[in-house]
Amino acid sequence: MTDTRTDRSTPFPDAPGRKKGYEKRAVDAFLEKARDAFEADEPGALRSTEVRSASFPLVRGGYAIGPVDAALGRVEDAFAAREREYALSRLGARAWVAETRDTAQVVLDRLSRPRGGRFDRVGVFRYGYSVHEVDIVSDRIARYLATGDAITAEQVRSVAFRVQRGGYRETQVDAVLDAVVEVMLAVG
Repeated sequence: MTDTRTDRSTPFPDAPGRKKGYEKRAVDAFLEKARDAFEADEPGALRSTEVRSASFPLVRGGYAIGPVDAALGRVEDAFAAREREYALSRLGARAWVAETRDTAQVVLDRLSRPRGGRFDRVGVFRYGYSVHEVDIVSDRIARYLATGDAITAEQVRSVAFRVQRGGYRETQVDAVLDAVVEVMLAVG
């Protein structure tokens, strides 16, 4: 297998050609912070939600986005597993399952609303997420929550929507997607 990295001391390949990638120093600093927090083994030092919401400037000569995002997904999974173990030991299995079930039910209730009305809409002169695309993903997530249809946390993490005038409010959609990932990671 060939290594596409130009500098073997870097953890990720560079963005190809003239494409922008994640700023290397920002990625390296965040991953060092995550490693230190994980090794310190202190609950709450860094949460899986903070890993999920990490963002980095886009620059020429940066790290390729795909491999960094995949690594962040694995780091998030590791922190989520630790959070799950901590919650189980702190709350007990029954309380932890009830808490996770409550979150899943809140999400399912929202996603069970009629198509086109699941989230607040931005004004007609502003751009929001494509209503049609969000509704398709919402239906799939609702089936996962209701019947266990197959979908992975990585698929939810990587979903992207086009924008449209008068679309769904992005912050609401993103918050629900984050809650879905939390539920998925909580149940392992």
